[in-house]
Amino acid sequence: MAANKHYQAYQNNSVNTASGGELTLMLYNGCIKFIKQSIKDLQNESFEAKNTNIQKAQNIIHELMVTLDPEVEISQQIMPLYEYIKFQLKEGNVKNDVNLLEEALNYVIEFRDTWKQVIIQTRKTQYAQGAQV
Repeated sequence: MAANKHYQAYQNNSVNTASGGELTLMLYNGCIKFIKQSIKDLQNESFEAKNTNIQKAQNIIHELMVTLDPEVEISQQIMPLYEYIKFQLKEGNVKNDVNLLEEALNYVIEFRDTWKQVIIQTRKTQYAQGAQV
């Protein structure tokens, strides 16, 4: 039980000290985890658990949507994709369709992988600028 408290403290500290980019990456990873679990739940006919995990994934996508800056052009391009992911999650939930959930999962994985590259490139740029000062 003590190890669980230490792990929880570590997780809280990770979130509290993370940059905005790292928090976004955590959201993508959480969404992926919940979609994958909902697929397993559906395959095991654990419909209540499937519903709960899909709702968690939808909440994460919603959070990503509300954090978009509407003044930034890329946000206007990302928003419809987030809306589509939420729609696929909803339809996959209602229709108990693994294919729809997997499609949503693939989009979230693609967003996550792209976001990882953005973080890496940003760190390289910041490191290079710091080395020049």
